[in-house]
Amino acid sequence: MDSVFRVSGIFNTVNLSASACPSLPLPALEYESDEGEEPEDAGLENMYYNAKGYKASDPFKALEEFKKVIDSEDEKGEWGFRAHKQSLKVLFSQRKLSEFFEVYKSLLTYIQSAVTQNYSSRSINSILEYVSPVFDNSLLQQIYEITLHALRETRNYRLWFKTGLKYGKVLLDKADFEHLRHVIAELHDSLDIGDESNDDTARNGTQLMEIYALEIQMYTAQKETRKLKDLYRRALRIRSAIPHPYIMGIVRGMLAAFKSYDESGSEKKIACLKYLVLSNMLMKSSVDPFDAQESKPYKNDPQITALTDLVRAYQANNLKEFEKILRVNHDSIMSDPFVRSYIQDVLRNIRSEAIIKLIRPYTQIRISFIGERLGIQNSEVEALLAAAIREKSLCGQIDEVEQLVLLQREERAERHQAMLNWAKHLEAMI
Repeated sequence: MDSVFRVSGIFNTVNLSASACPSLPLPALEYESDEGEEPEDAGLENMYYNAKGYKASDPFKALEEFKKVIDSEDEKGEWGFRAHKQSLKVLFSQRKLSEFFEVYKSLLTYIQSAVTQNYSSRSINSILEYVSPVFDNSLLQQIYEITLHALRETRNYRLWFKTGLKYGKVLLDKADFEHLRHVIAELHDSLDIGDESNDDTARNGTQLMEIYALEIQMYTAQKETRKLKDLYRRALRIRSAIPHPYIMGIVRGMLAAFKSYDESGSEKKIACLKYLVLSNMLMKSSVDPFDAQESKPYKNDPQITALTDLVRAYQANNLKEFEKILRVNHDSIMSDPFVRSYIQDVLRNIRSEAIIKLIRPYTQIRISFIGERLGIQNSEVEALLAAAIREKSLCGQIDEVEQLVLLQREERAERHQAMLNWAKHLEAMI
């Protein structure tokens, strides 16, 4: 694992500019209380609690007193670590971010031997969790790089990896995909996997599965479906991982995901079931997602009923009913950003199917007639027809001058295509 700490990139370069930070609405930093074994130094203990008493009435006096605690230790110990934590709380509440970063870097020098690994891990995680919602992307990058650099120096690989994943999730929530890609690359490099064609890729299988879960969420948010397909394939090939059911809920397919979330008791099971319903409609599937034993009990869940009604109208190709349900339940359906981003694709699917069904008996038909019958604007009718012809769902062409759709019977379409191929062949010979 030594190679883990020699990776280069976003986790290496530390470039502080906290003094130039914008004025931020900083809440009180209330992470975990000081716990663990009580250090056996009564003098330092008294100094520490005396300093703590000034926090509310005179924060700057408190900082001076905490500094005395730190300076009074012969060797770095737990009272100095606690004094650093309290100083960070004061500096955070006072918006002294430049000083905050300096004290934080000093605190990280204690994690190798001054306090237990569990205590330092809990403390660092608490600090990162509380600053993440407030810091902008630049400050987040600084604090995570400082942390990861210190953890690499102390060879604390386990916490280094967990902190890297945490940083990735923060970037995902902030939709900072540029930095997220770098973080994911660093995490992959740290595992030193070797040949991924082998089913036994997972000497580090659990960690690899966690990286894949993060990567899948990134590509899902960016709608990069081609990359998702390959990523799912690689993730499902891992056999030796023992990830949390929550991670499996992200990695495995939608129905398997719902089962995993349901098993783990995650609140995301309802969201996942919504996505399962949505994906069925996007794939134009006739399979009822509520036929599965695990999903049946949720069919009448208030958060799901609007989507089940949509599925019923969709499978019946009832465009008017589909649009009515969408209109009446607009808020509940569109409240989920992921569903909202794809619902237009579902609507386009059902409108396309309705158009194909309507025009099937005709050899030519006016675009305005289609629009009037289905309540769709002519421009959208034309776009849907063009897509259907391009995807070979329809055989025909659009006369844009006369605003007509000229349709061909299948046998005529085959003969017409043969003539086109023959003409191209002749042109190539001349």
